[in-house]
Amino acid sequence: MAGKGINFRGIYEDFYGPTSEKPEISVDSKAKANKESKAQPADFEITTEVVSEEQELAPVQTAGTSPDKVEEPKEPEKSGMEELEELIGLSTVKHDVEELIGLAKVQKMREEKGMKTVPVSLHLVFSGNPGTGKTTVARILAKLYKEIGILSQGQLVETDRSGLVAGYVGQTAIKTQKKIEEAMGGVLFIDEAYTLNQEGENFGQEAIDTILKAMEDHRDKFIVIVAGYTQLMKDFVNSNPGLKSRFNKFFEFPDYTVDELQQIFKLQCDKYQYKLTDEAEEVVKKEIERLEAEKGENFANAREVRNLFERIITNQAARVSGIENVDEEGLTVITKEDLEDAFAKSEEDELQKGIAEIEEAVEIAEKTKPFGARIIRR
Repeated sequence: MAGKGINFRGIYEDFYGPTSEKPEISVDSKAKANKESKAQPADFEITTEVVSEEQELAPVQTAGTSPDKVEEPKEPEKSGMEELEELIGLSTVKHDVEELIGLAKVQKMREEKGMKTVPVSLHLVFSGNPGTGKTTVARILAKLYKEIGILSQGQLVETDRSGLVAGYVGQTAIKTQKKIEEAMGGVLFIDEAYTLNQEGENFGQEAIDTILKAMEDHRDKFIVIVAGYTQLMKDFVNSNPGLKSRFNKFFEFPDYTVDELQQIFKLQCDKYQYKLTDEAEEVVKKEIERLEAEKGENFANAREVRNLFERIITNQAARVSGIENVDEEGLTVITKEDLEDAFAKSEEDELQKGIAEIEEAVEIAEKTKPFGARIIRR
């Protein structure tokens, strides 16, 4: 067969029978045939499948995906100042924050232009009763500091004594240092910071010393905000010269007024898509008025309102869960019936709390009564 082309068509028909279609031969077959012969019959065609780049890169649709599904656009993130202005009440605090941010911003601009800057401490003391918005404002401040370039990250790391103090000598510094490292580039927020300064133990002082050293070694790397009851925070700062020199700005958070507490309750309803009937709204107003009028030293302000809201929606859920085929309206409406159980429970809790306080006082009096005398319970 030397000098003649190989009749592939004849070989194919010997094996598979005659056909009018032209067979497709793979690239490997073509290469082999080229080795055996340089010539091919004129009526024979070798075809190969070429996959285009576009076909290779085409996305593969998987189960659960829809080609028509379009991701909904996210709402634009609010600036720190916008979030601050949306807070209910706190007019004095808002003013203080705006002044502080304005000062920090101008000093930053002067520094960038090579001008002299006044050293300003941005570490703060937040004083006031529980539930007055201290943590929320600290989070907003962290965001504002990042926006103007004071902080690189702007995160808020919340902690208290339990997150800083360990039960063994030498471990407190390690535990505190870990929290400081978490807060680098952001704000370290220490709630009830006065508990670090307890008489008769040194673990809290070790945490304070570690924080003060980090504030000195890592200036402008992170900011510390300490928070707690007003008088206790004043005593805490004045107890240590290092604290007093670094924490010279106090932001006082006042208790919320009745109107502000009612606005906070309404905000909770709007946030979670609940609405009150007219009767229910009137009862809620009276209950908030009662809570504010009878508040004691441990009144938790907005926290009290949030707790009230949770008790009410728990009652509403118990009522609605027994209804068959409840509609959307039924899932959102809070009625007077939903309130009465919550308020009854609230009054019972207050009564039990009062009884417990009386019993505790009696026990203390019995233990401290001179000459073995005892109080007779009736």
